[in-house]
Amino acid sequence: MKIKIYKYLFAFTIALLSFSCQDLENVNTDPNNPAKVPSNMLFGGAQKKIMDYVYDVWFSGRQSLVYAQYWGQRNYTEEDRYQIRESVNNSYFNVFYTLIHNLDEVIELNTNPETAPISAVYGNNNNQIAAAKVLKVWLYSVITDTWGNVPYVEVGKLEDGLYYPKYDDQKTIYDELIKELTEAADMIDESEIAFVGGDRIYAGDASKWKKFANSLKIRLALHTSKVTGSKWKDYIAEALASGVFESNDDVAAYHYSTSPEHCYFYEGFFVEARNDFTLTRSFIDILKGQPDTLNSKSHPWTAVVDPRLSIYTTPRNGQYIGIPYGIPSSNMTAAFRNLAPNIYSAPPLVLTPDFPVPLLTYAEVQFIISEYNGFSAPEYVEGVTASLEYWAGLDGVALSQSDVDDYVDAVSQSVDAEAVALQKYIDLYMNGMEAWTEIRRTGYPEQLLLPNEISTKSAAGANLLFTTLSDTKGLIVARVKYPTNESTLNKANFEEAVSKLEDGTNNYYTPMFWDKRRTEGQHPVNK
Repeated sequence: MKIKIYKYLFAFTIALLSFSCQDLENVNTDPNNPAKVPSNMLFGGAQKKIMDYVYDVWFSGRQSLVYAQYWGQRNYTEEDRYQIRESVNNSYFNVFYTLIHNLDEVIELNTNPETAPISAVYGNNNNQIAAAKVLKVWLYSVITDTWGNVPYVEVGKLEDGLYYPKYDDQKTIYDELIKELTEAADMIDESEIAFVGGDRIYAGDASKWKKFANSLKIRLALHTSKVTGSKWKDYIAEALASGVFESNDDVAAYHYSTSPEHCYFYEGFFVEARNDFTLTRSFIDILKGQPDTLNSKSHPWTAVVDPRLSIYTTPRNGQYIGIPYGIPSSNMTAAFRNLAPNIYSAPPLVLTPDFPVPLLTYAEVQFIISEYNGFSAPEYVEGVTASLEYWAGLDGVALSQSDVDDYVDAVSQSVDAEAVALQKYIDLYMNGMEAWTEIRRTGYPEQLLLPNEISTKSAAGANLLFTTLSDTKGLIVARVKYPTNESTLNKANFEEAVSKLEDGTNNYYTPMFWDKRRTEGQHPVNK
């Protein structure tokens, strides 16, 4: 598995970076070549590894995509039921912080007076710093929204003697991340390029990095909308004034090539040759406009078929029937697998080698603004339209204007918190991390299964329930446990962090600071 291999490669890399430069001062030195990796190459490498690890069949496929109930496993359902492999959990925690270090190196190369003139060859110094900060904030948001309170302030300060970083409160981390995005947007010079080569998200376009900074700022601000009074609205107002995404041309997506640097969703299926996943019954039923009769759950747009259904997946024998979610592996029979889409043998768009993985879409920005404006209809309609056009454009599907208008009209009869949350959820497909965050923040979609609800029926007609292997207090999993390696490598700070969790245990149910579902009801309102 790639996670094990890269773990040791990264450890070896860090060891090399830490080796005393004085010992090599007069050995194999070429004065005509730089001693450090050029900043654009370092940034490009960090980008790729971040995408490879966040958007793959482990961190996404067996965690966030299943937590969001987009995907379910066809054979071994333990992760769907919240039993995490500790080796995987340890490795991703370590790798993410290694990649944070690489982005800090880009910032240092463009800040240090000795290296900044050299780095300026590869793009405006301030623009490089800003882009690295934005991507760093994006990755830190993934880290903190996965584990909760994590090391932040004291990370990367080995030279100051801080070998064991303390865990910071998530609210403090959020405050700092929003501050970083504000600073990044303000320092960008849109008349200069950010990077000459290496940037596979925006090809060095500084204006788009500024829009990304502000658009990410409104995402993080909205996350806090139930716990910060009116402060979240102030942040969004600032970002809107500075400039957010204006069309699908601004979408932040990492662009893979068909070969050899293909998308790691493709890697997991067709290089590792594992047919482990398909779409869930709950997600396909949402797209089909089909209510969940097993659990007496309604659908806001009954019988309205979403045009994205045929883009997101492929049919099986002319039908779209999802895999039952969260049932024990022993109950996952061939009969269930043979009904669900076989996206291994009939791969959809998201399993193509050059699928551009989304960090943040224009449609999501419109849904955020709609909620900011009290669930306003114009931005909601623009968000739905933009999502249809974006996904159809990726797949090369010709959606007629009448198809778009008919669907948008059908789902816009009542624009409220559920409508906005559900359409955002549909647009966020394949961005499982953000979808999982929004489910925890809003409690929507209601069509998703909660623990002990009916997933399907057996051949004999018995109810098969979504049962969990870890306590979640009756809700969709609230967090991932801290990795066990931290209990030995950073023992004192780990134990202090655990003591702040509910019951003083390293559990799956302690909510994020912005998650108020248990204290304020399933659908807490914005403050």
